[in-house]
Amino acid sequence: MLLPEEILGTEPLSTLDQIQNLILESADFEEFLDELARFSAHQVAGSGDDALCGITLLRDRKAATIGWSSDTAREVDEIQYSLSQGPCLTAAKEEREVYVPDLLDEDRWGPDYASAVAAHGLRSVLSVPFHLQGEAQAALNLYSDVPRKFDGDVAARARGYTRQISQALRLAVRFSMHADGATNLRATLKSRTVIDMAIGIVMAQNRCSQEAAVRILTDASSNGNVKLRDIAASLVTSVGGAASRTHFEEPGGRAAG
Repeated sequence: MLLPEEILGTEPLSTLDQIQNLILESADFEEFLDELARFSAHQVAGSGDDALCGITLLRDRKAATIGWSSDTAREVDEIQYSLSQGPCLTAAKEEREVYVPDLLDEDRWGPDYASAVAAHGLRSVLSVPFHLQGEAQAALNLYSDVPRKFDGDVAARARGYTRQISQALRLAVRFSMHADGATNLRATLKSRTVIDMAIGIVMAQNRCSQEAAVRILTDASSNGNVKLRDIAASLVTSVGGAASRTHFEEPGGRAAG
């Protein structure tokens, strides 16, 4: 059977080209990471069968599986997070490859880790670090129900693969961090707008200065042990009869609220 590229007379896409297509075709960062995990499982396992795959990201001293090829891959990754130890955490933190040939013979992270992962029917684990050059720390986690699945050629293939796609993942993480920053900025501006509205209401009700109005609100916040933005939102709602809706201009002139 002829492959599509043979029919068209074109060369097969390289790994990097395929990763680039994943980025372009994914609706958001999360979808890209899930597709990347599925693609990685297929690329690395070889021999016509896929491994389970999860991608662990360490950022701000927190660990999370940011992409997974199946729910089982995510669940076994999270076993490590609950225990604060395991091969993927070691690989990401220390930026070194960690291999577990057979979970039934594994005791590096105590009996709880090995037995919990083996309970999912898995026997071997390979964690290979990405090199994100300071953006964050991450590792590719591969699981198989076959002992010693990741010996020899499979491990070499995993190393080469993570080297190839580290740059793409680094860029994706950077874009995600910018997106998180924009979300936090919107929340901050929304909170600031509600507080400013509340200050105006207090000034009108008490015929006082802006400084005095701020002091009244902060005193109410302190005395009631309630966050200032919550005090402000409650006041604005009580006067307006409904929750306030705030708007501001994002860069480029697009309104958000």
